Amino acid sequence: MLVSAKEMLDKAKAGHYAVGQFNINNLEWTKAILLTAQELNSPVILGVSEGAGKYMTGFKTVAAMVKAMDEELGITVPVALHLDHGSYEGCYKCIKAGFTSIMFDGSHYPFEENLAKSTELVNVAHGLGLSIECEVGSIGGEEDGVVGMGECADPNECKTIADLGVDMLAAGIGNIHGKYPENWQGLSFETLDAIQQKTGAMPLVLHGGTGIPSDMIKKAIELGVSKINVNTECQLSFADATRKYIEAGKDLEGKGFDPRKLLAPGTDAIKATVKEKMELFGSVGKA
Repeated sequence: MLVSAKEMLDKAKAGHYAVGQFNINNLEWTKAILLTAQELNSPVILGVSEGAGKYMTGFKTVAAMVKAMDEELGITVPVALHLDHGSYEGCYKCIKAGFTSIMFDGSHYPFEENLAKSTELVNVAHGLGLSIECEVGSIGGEEDGVVGMGECADPNECKTIADLGVDMLAAGIGNIHGKYPENWQGLSFETLDAIQQKTGAMPLVLHGGTGIPSDMIKKAIELGVSKINVNTECQLSFADATRKYIEAGKDLEGKGFDPRKLLAPGTDAIKATVKEKMELFGSVGKA
């Protein structure tokens, strides 16, 4: 059954572990992540960016597929279906489509406008029993056309947004989406600690989890990060395994061209990546 992300993240914050948000791009992605979560008895958040939602023909299609698959596979661990980096309009579309959690990314608006829109969406989401994530300080890199420099959020602005009653807060601490460049400065734990001091029990979210060294991830969890987003890493694993299958000429052997065979190595690679991350985040056995 699909649930809001609030309870699983409050438990993670109290238990000093993090729940992974793994972004989905199609049926294979969804199946791989759900099966791995069930196998490891871990809660999980399925993230859907607006671009991926459009690719899968719309949020209604995504919600229908995820709900049906969750049921058909007999998944018993908590699963949240979450809009990632949602626009104001995108949030309403996902609420209507049956998502159980949304993220409003108003970080590109002037702070007062971000505050007003966040306030409205918090009230709407909570009225319907959905969880909501908001963002302060843009996360660097590019995600579906949204570009940010990787700035550090202002802890006081974080407190103002947290006080609206959001269920989780994404704050820029020098993290970026996509692959990290050679000259990346690393996460600003000083900023994270200052935000944690101001926001208390609020679960904090780390976007751009791909490529951050394991020791930094563990320290971020110690400092209050309860949700970590992973997307690029699963894409890279999938592409690498698929390339190896083609380069080995497996698609030319027998029925190797059958998409169920062709996409199997990539799907298994996603499972392996998700398993590795769930173990690192400490969510295994926490469902």
